[in-house]
Amino acid sequence: MKQGICTNFGNCTKADDPDRLKHLIQIPDGADFVCPQCRAPLTLSGKGRATVLLPLLLVFAVLALGGIGVGAWFLLKPKPSPPLPALSATPLRPSPPPLAVVTPSLTPTPTPALTPVPTPEVTPTPRVIVSLTIHGSNTIGSKLIGSLLDGFLRQEGWSNVTRVAGKDADEYSLQGVASGVNAVQSVQVEARGSATAFDSLAKSACDIGMSSRKIKPAEQAALVNLGDMTSPACEHVLALDGVAIVVQKGNSISSLSRKQLQAIFSGQTRDWSQVGGHPGTIALFARDDHSGTYDTFKSLVLESAPLSPDAKRFEDSAALSDAVAADPEGIGFVGLPFVRSSRAVPVSDQNTDPLLPSSFTVAREDYVLSRRLFLYTPTNPPNPLTLRFIQFATSDAGQEIVSRGGFVNQIVKKEGPKLAGPAVLPAGDLPPGYVRLTANAERLSVNFRFRTGSSQLDNKAVDDLDRVTAYLASASARDKQVILIGFADNKGSSQANQTLSNERAKIVDRQFSSRGVLAGVSTGFGSAVPVASNETDDGRDKNRRVEVWLK
Repeated sequence: MKQGICTNFGNCTKADDPDRLKHLIQIPDGADFVCPQCRAPLTLSGKGRATVLLPLLLVFAVLALGGIGVGAWFLLKPKPSPPLPALSATPLRPSPPPLAVVTPSLTPTPTPALTPVPTPEVTPTPRVIVSLTIHGSNTIGSKLIGSLLDGFLRQEGWSNVTRVAGKDADEYSLQGVASGVNAVQSVQVEARGSATAFDSLAKSACDIGMSSRKIKPAEQAALVNLGDMTSPACEHVLALDGVAIVVQKGNSISSLSRKQLQAIFSGQTRDWSQVGGHPGTIALFARDDHSGTYDTFKSLVLESAPLSPDAKRFEDSAALSDAVAADPEGIGFVGLPFVRSSRAVPVSDQNTDPLLPSSFTVAREDYVLSRRLFLYTPTNPPNPLTLRFIQFATSDAGQEIVSRGGFVNQIVKKEGPKLAGPAVLPAGDLPPGYVRLTANAERLSVNFRFRTGSSQLDNKAVDDLDRVTAYLASASARDKQVILIGFADNKGSSQANQTLSNERAKIVDRQFSSRGVLAGVSTGFGSAVPVASNETDDGRDKNRRVEVWLK
């Protein structure tokens, strides 16, 4: 059973009954909980009553608070001031005039117009195009190749050519602007040793390889896909250099033989007194294993002997030479331009007199430790700048740059009779016919040499044919008789060597004849007048030659 009350006030008598809370309406469970009179929903009594009364009480509380707030507003709002009493007509003592208050002019100071700060213009980094890449010999790459590139690029029409340093001393680039190209052009150079030239060519990492020695058979085999690297199309003689033996200027030694040098640098000879000098322990200075200078020295001097482990190794020839100049007991080897403050020692070989490295002895390759500096390229280089640079570097303009760089160029020159004669043997030991032909004659700074084991002229000789032909057409050589004298090594019989020397002279004679130059004399003297030892391959190659004299 449920109990409830009706709240349908005004419409139902049960709702309007004042005692409705006493007369609760009883509704059975399950029946509709509505007023039986008006059918309006009932409100539960008890707990239900509290539920009904609570909202009513809240409504009454809100209304009460609202009334209190309105009453408070009326009580607290400002009251109007009462009217002022009327002023008396009694005259008053006049008040003094009010003090004038000087108010400073408040004319606003004009604000200066703000000058807009210009946004700094960000210059975009120019695009750089690598036009040519050259890797290899430090001897060539440290300065010489950079000077040649500078002249070549200007000839090509580049402007603002500058050298830009790389990540270390052996790496740099030459950058400039070529006409018609909207980008900076760059030629990159890495000079880390001759061996790296052939490694880079094999990996297609460079266009031109620099080497201060001839390519080795193993390196040639690795590059066979680029062509015959010993052919004139691939192997280009850039300049001549002498490996100078250097000591401190105060060292008393007058000369050294190649065999003495071998004993010194292999550690067999340890004191200067053993080679004719003042007593003192010899201090050795040598280039590093990647150096072409070291390769040449090893080939020409050490041969199969190892370098002494006591030798101090250097990556840079200039630093080595300076170290020797500062050490009274020091000895080292460097390229000819790097003698600097040290002193070059005359060097001899078997059956030859000591010779200093000079422009003429090196140019003729008569000096025992002379060498060629090479540039190597593929037979058909894909980069058109490659062959254009080779042509410039081997031209007279390029060779003048070679000379200014301290190396020996290939421009043909002549020596007077006092300097031209052989400095290898006393005159009494020379063949009479040789003495007669060369008396009062001038000698050219060129010897024609041949490919190893062949009657063909080597690559330098092929280029020298045109150089000598041009020189013979000049005013200083015109109307002079050309004398060609051939020589052989001492391998084989005297008769065979005589025949070979004559044949070599005839080969050069035929080449000149095809160029319009007729030699007055073409002859040979066998294995006489050697300029190097016949005990080594390099020495024999040097002795197989043709000299050019003018009379």
